[in-house]
Amino acid sequence: MKKCFLLIRETPIKALMARLALASVIALVSLQAPRAEMNVDIRQGFFEPLPVAVTDLYGKEPEEISTGLNISRVVAANLERSGLFRPIDQGAFIQDAESLNSGPRFGDWRLINAQALISGAVKVQDDGRLKVEFRLWDVYAENQMAGLAYFTTPENWRRVAHIISDAIYKRLTGEEGYFDTRIVYIAEEGPQNRRSKRLAIMDQDGGNHRFLTDGSVTVLTPRFSPTTQEITYLAFRKINGREVPRVYLYNLTTGQQEQLGRFPGMTFAPRFSADGNSIIFSMAQDGNSEIYTMDLRTRAERRLTNHQAIDTSPSYSPDSQQIVFNSNRGGRAQLYVMDGDGQNVRRISRGKGSYFTPVWSPRGDLIAFTRQYEGEFYIGVMKPDGTSERMLVKDFDVEAPTWAPNGRVLSFFRQSPADSRGQLTTKLYQIDLTGYNEREIISPIDASDPAWSPLIP
Repeated sequence: MKKCFLLIRETPIKALMARLALASVIALVSLQAPRAEMNVDIRQGFFEPLPVAVTDLYGKEPEEISTGLNISRVVAANLERSGLFRPIDQGAFIQDAESLNSGPRFGDWRLINAQALISGAVKVQDDGRLKVEFRLWDVYAENQMAGLAYFTTPENWRRVAHIISDAIYKRLTGEEGYFDTRIVYIAEEGPQNRRSKRLAIMDQDGGNHRFLTDGSVTVLTPRFSPTTQEITYLAFRKINGREVPRVYLYNLTTGQQEQLGRFPGMTFAPRFSADGNSIIFSMAQDGNSEIYTMDLRTRAERRLTNHQAIDTSPSYSPDSQQIVFNSNRGGRAQLYVMDGDGQNVRRISRGKGSYFTPVWSPRGDLIAFTRQYEGEFYIGVMKPDGTSERMLVKDFDVEAPTWAPNGRVLSFFRQSPADSRGQLTTKLYQIDLTGYNEREIISPIDASDPAWSPLIP
């Protein structure tokens, strides 16, 4: 993002203060009413979504009215897509936005069964910036639960909508949101035998899409740093007439790309450590794949595995004390966990079929994976000791799970069977841990191998 927010918080919720600082905090004035007890329990399985009324943010001038409508539409879509909330059709609203700007008539909102109400206003300042306010109300307790105000440039309205969505999500569920995030992925197009693959990035809802590479080289396996707006990925460069894989670091703020060493063998699936100071990857030499780490500060490499079987797809635990990886040392591809120094290797997957692409949850409580059994693919999760395994998605081909930063939602890609021309299509999806709420993430062209960012600082 080229420009950052100038943020003023006028209604601090104590638990949100550290999360929502985007730039300079100019003033802080408390507007919050006593806290209500309404909340959404996201620990249970399928349940009825909470009815919420998301009103258009009030404005007087055409630009204010348009921006207020756009922000409210994105907020409503974010909340609905989470599966936890049901935005009420605005056609049912009794109180209009202008009178709501002076305060809610709670009885009107109870009549349409709204349990939570989101209101606010947009005002263009003399210097051209926007002031965006929002308030979250408990309709039945008749309390204000949260309220925030932002100053920002007009082109950043979408990001404001995502941050408002996160504030609402956290206030009602008690857990961090995931809307102010991005997904980097492999954008694919062209005939099946000459597929162009380039890096692309977009907001978690598909907005603000842009390509990061031009398609002149094939790129694979992008992965986000958990601490910075950097990604690591694999690119195939032509060297002496043949394509050789190289690991690169891409800074999304500056656009700079940097090659990470000249490895003697094929390198695969680089991922960051929890502190972002090192990467872990697999490298194949003499037909055997082993797992290595590289310190990004010193470029020092270290080999962690030494086995005649194929060891690949490593992923750190959130504290970097353990590593999950994929290996066929037991006869077929299964999941193993080892200590951060490569010791104490133990197998954790015990189901039928083969297991691939493990990735540790940011919460540390689960490991997501791809499983293949009897010609079908699954996206599943299990505890780090291999217990409580369950499948969330089953289809012809589903692969490459990646976690939202709150550890409650996964993204993955789905490939369809070939059509009459032999052409395959790949699309991105997300699903929550209940396994009920699956949604497509719209992309302009075919998409695969997603990686979810941390919350944008």
